[in-house]
Amino acid sequence: MMLSFDNVEFHYKNQPVFTNLNMELDYGEFVFVIGKSGIGKSTLMQLIYMNQFPLTGTVRIAEFDSQTIKPSQIPLLRRKIGVIFQDFKLLPDRNVYQNLAYVMKVTGIPSKEIKKRINETLNEVGLSHKRLNKPHELSGGEQQRVAIARAIINEPILVLADEPTGNLDPETSGEILALLKKINKRGTAVLVVTHNYDIVKKGNERVIKLEDGRALKAVIKHKIES
Repeated sequence: MMLSFDNVEFHYKNQPVFTNLNMELDYGEFVFVIGKSGIGKSTLMQLIYMNQFPLTGTVRIAEFDSQTIKPSQIPLLRRKIGVIFQDFKLLPDRNVYQNLAYVMKVTGIPSKEIKKRINETLNEVGLSHKRLNKPHELSGGEQQRVAIARAIINEPILVLADEPTGNLDPETSGEILALLKKINKRGTAVLVVTHNYDIVKKGNERVIKLEDGRALKAVIKHKIES
């Protein structure tokens, strides 16, 4: 199992978020996590890349364990995880190529390998012709494709997508979902956190619903309750 939450409890001050959270994600799996706004979807992601830690229980990602991980190991964990944000979080003063190069330079990848990976990744997301454009010169869908490219360029074992279609129209949302499925088919696990039930219904993936501090193991397709 690549990712697991075992009896996780977490709260902010006196506000409970998770009370007995148990869930798993296998290598190469595609899973949707759904739930109402404020239910803890963003907190779930922070627990996965260990920006937050459980009050009790354990989060495990690959060989890393929230109870035993050392501060010096957290950067190694995060290199295995690509994160896609709803608001893209691209560097506004750098073009597409430079945005992608930046995330590899900080890990010490040689310049020749950086150029090779950027070319391959931009081809994969269909943005080779936009490599010299800055974020403000791109549409919302194109910016999200750059964000996806940034998430996968270091070849992670897991991609976390936080409301990846939240700022996009339905047609563009479908294109982004198709791209995430393409990435998943090559072997990368994908976890999409969303309250957009329409994109969930279009897929055939496993769905986990956060409710009352727990993760419901199954939701019947096309009968998702808000």
